Amino acid sequence: MHCPYCRHHDSRVLDSRVAEDGSSIRRRRECRSCARRFTTLEQMQLVVLKRSGVVEPFSREKVVSGVRKACKGRPVTEAQLARLGQQVEESLRASGQAEVPTADVGVAILGPLKELDPVAYLRFASVYRNYESVDDFEDEIQRLRALHQEAVDHAGSKRRAAEPNPAEQLF
Repeated sequence: MHCPYCRHHDSRVLDSRVAEDGSSIRRRRECRSCARRFTTLEQMQLVVLKRSGVVEPFSREKVVSGVRKACKGRPVTEAQLARLGQQVEESLRASGQAEVPTADVGVAILGPLKELDPVAYLRFASVYRNYESVDDFEDEIQRLRALHQEAVDHAGSKRRAAEPNPAEQLF
């Protein structure tokens, strides 16, 4: 670690703190030569292992760009896409792996995209999962409908549980 003031190569760590999300470490340092203090931020570099064997740094913008294509013509804002990119990166970092296969990146995209826009999800899943027939689409649509119905049923039961029973109000 070089001092940003005098470029001396040695410093001592005065304080280390892990960021709230656990993705980085903040260190307060003091140069052994000029005694000036500075802060460093250490973050694990997340890399993606492609099918070809090539390793490249993870790019949130690349994730957003791919999802943007699936969302073309859909009511999805740039802010929502940016949030999805952040969710994907956070879930990959939370896995604790420094080297993530592209398949894991695709899986990390599918969950948040399904919640964001079901049509965009189908578009992305059709490419990611290599749908080969209309049956593949129909199966996925049936799964989406079942999940949607579960969510509606769950919300309805919560609402009914919160409503007071008229018979109980008499007393």
